[in-house]
Amino acid sequence: ADAVPLQPLAPNSMIHVGGALMPFDVAIVCLIIGLVLITFLWTENYGGAAPEHDSRQSEDTLMHKFTVSMRLCLSDRRIWLLGLLVASFEGSMFAFVFNWTPALESLKVPPPYGLIFSLFMMACMSGAAVSTMTEGLIRPGTRLALTFVAGAIAFGTAASFPGNLPLTFAAFLVFEFCVGVYFPSVGILKSEVVPEHVRGTMYNIYRVPLNAVVVGLLLTHLSITRIYVFCAVLMGIALVGIYAVMSAPSQIPDAPKAVKNT
Repeated sequence: ADAVPLQPLAPNSMIHVGGALMPFDVAIVCLIIGLVLITFLWTENYGGAAPEHDSRQSEDTLMHKFTVSMRLCLSDRRIWLLGLLVASFEGSMFAFVFNWTPALESLKVPPPYGLIFSLFMMACMSGAAVSTMTEGLIRPGTRLALTFVAGAIAFGTAASFPGNLPLTFAAFLVFEFCVGVYFPSVGILKSEVVPEHVRGTMYNIYRVPLNAVVVGLLLTHLSITRIYVFCAVLMGIALVGIYAVMSAPSQIPDAPKAVKNT
């Protein structure tokens, strides 16, 4: 940010470059390069039309998918338990996003928020890499269980030592590592639990309790310490949820299949 001083793009121009805006200027260049590469190298996946005698062709309405999804939630407890753990972990993640900056505030030295966020992203990337490297060694459910335990410890540490900035920052790095492990692992688990023909609808249903958790936390005006205590509790709920998902047998009926022409 200090490599180029903040200055107008041209004399008397309202557009400025450099200074603290420099990372955003570089991001614009990266996005333009990505746009060009995607435009010329990627092909669009338009999907395929169902056969005329396929029962899904006449049942592809939003209300029908929602009805089928809710019936599956009631018939297979693994589906709604998965939604519970998704809402718990991701709700605590968004609560962390909203509250990590005030938790690291210091009156003596202004925190380098850009560097801190970069370290968070590196921790998240490291977690995703570990999840990939252990894919054939540890089941996704086991990885998630260990992730929820580590997340609960991290939030418990942040709540127990609110004035200890180094320890709080270390706890946040551990949680960001957990976030990196979580998303690849829960993606595999979702593909195993949620039927493909209602997957998009079910994922949207999962966001209802997730958004309720986030909005509820924002409206309660809890202190930082209580928020992280609540996040630790959410990690415990997610841990119970993943244990229940792993121990419950699947009760999902087979998805309708297209009839081949002979």
